[in-house]
This record gives sequence, C-alpha cells and structure tokens, in this order.
Amino acid sequence: MTSFAHLAAGHGLRKLLRRIVRPAWLGTLRRTTPLSDNWGNDRGTPTDRYYIERFLDSHKRDIRGHALEVQDSTYSDRYGSEVKQVDVLDVLPTNPRVTIIADLSAADVIPSNSFDCFILTQTLQLIYDVRSAIAHSHRILRPGGVLLVTVPSVTRVGRESGTTGDYWRFTVESCSLLFGERFGAENVAVRSYGNVLSAIAFLAGMAQEELSRKELEFNDESFPLIIAVRALKR
Repeated sequence: MTSFAHLAAGHGLRKLLRRIVRPAWLGTLRRTTPLSDNWGNDRGTPTDRYYIERFLDSHKRDIRGHALEVQDSTYSDRYGSEVKQVDVLDVLPTNPRVTIIADLSAADVIPSNSFDCFILTQTLQLIYDVRSAIAHSHRILRPGGVLLVTVPSVTRVGRESGTTGDYWRFTVESCSLLFGERFGAENVAVRSYGNVLSAIAFLAGMAQEELSRKELEFNDESFPLIIAVRALKR
C-alpha cells in the first residue's frame, strides 16, 4: 500500500508539474456561454466557412453545366465554371430563391439524371434518413456528375426555426462508408479540415478573422471541424 501510495503521489506530482510548465490560459474563453450565439456571424465570418469555401474552390471545375444547390445559389455563382443553369433546392416553399421544393430524403419529385453538379454543404446533419438523402443525390446526378458535400464533425446544435432537426455528426470513416455504398468506394474522395484550435474557436463563436491563416491552414485529422466529400457518378 505504501509503495502504491508513493507511485500515485509521484504521478500526481508529474501532472501538476506539466500544468505549471504548460499553463492553460483560457482568457475570454473561460465562460459557460459562447462569445456568439449566431455561429460567429455577428463577429465576422463563421470559422467553418473558411474550410467549406477552400474545398469548393479546389473543385470549381466540377461546378458546371446544370447545377443544384441548397437554399440559394451563392456557391454556384461564386465558384462555378461554365455553369449554364442553377436550381435551388429547399424544403421550405417560403424561400424566395427556391426552384425545387423537396425533402432530399424523399425527393422522388426530382427527375433522375438531371444535374451535372450538386453542391450540398452543411445539410446532411439535418436529415434523419441520411442514406436515402445520399441515394437521391446519386440518382438525380447525370452520369459523370459530381456531388460536393461538406458535413460537420464538430459544431453546436442548431436551434433555428424550420421543419428540420439536427441529428448527426460525421467522421472521415463514416462518410467513406456512407457515400461508398452508393457511389462506389473508388469514386469517392473524403478528407477532413480543421484542428483543435479552429474547432474550439467555432464552438466558442469566434469568427475566422480572429485566427491567423497559419492557424486555420494547419490540419489535424484527429480534430476535424468539417468533413468534405467529392463523389462521382459513373
């Protein structure tokens, strides 16, 4: 017992010394509420947008022909390459920009083989039947069409008004399996974006402008903020 007590005391001392040598200065983050309750929009640009836009910019050649986007056409307009037509998908008929009203998990109203590109950002976590949503996303693409998806790995729970809930968080592994089931593993590329600092900043409601480019660019696969998927329909 004495020997065990000495070992425990020594282990505790080593932990104390680590805290002294590497102190954690939380500063303005030592609080139980976020700095922003609006994803950081009221402080600047939400941190996750940095990675979403970086992903889309790297695949701008896929955004072409007849494109489909959720809620509005912002990313199709900004990153599109030779886009000829854009449709906007939403479950809410009150959206003035909507051209197709449908729930993606039950989207039989949308004809098959309709689109060359489908931009689906930060949406699948709001759909309970995510497998059906992926199946319809595959069905409505033309052969050779590309699905560009981002989903959260770390985020607050969405409490906005609307008809959807907030059901899922994702990993590289889960996305690889989910999209591989429908598109074929060889047609799916999945990667993560983010690190522990950007994840903390996003949860706290900090804006991306409050982090340096170097801090945002560092990627740590153990602490993903978002997961990005490019899926090709053969």
